[in-house]
Amino acid sequence: MRIIKESFLKTAAKQHPRAAEGLERWMAMVRGAHWKNPVAMQQAAPDVDPVKVRSGHTVFVFNIRRNEFRLVAAVHFDAQRVFTLRFFTHAHYEKTHWKEEL
Repeated sequence: MRIIKESFLKTAAKQHPRAAEGLERWMAMVRGAHWKNPVAMQQAAPDVDPVKVRSGHTVFVFNIRRNEFRLVAAVHFDAQRVFTLRFFTHAHYEKTHWKEEL
């Protein structure tokens, strides 16, 4: 899989140093993946949840550092691309209305 906006993740790691190692592991996992569908992705990354957003699309929320942080991404299985969309602390994730923005 190709990660779109990897620089976004590097910025998030600088802003949240506790998340840096988890984000590096996530990037390594995604780069080495060839997921054909959500089931295959969830077998490799059991801490991911599908979430339907306002636009009607489904995005995927990955738990980083055991649920301390959340990474929201759009996964395009046919094109083998993962678009990073949002990164939150768990507390901020619960307070924001990000689902309405996507």
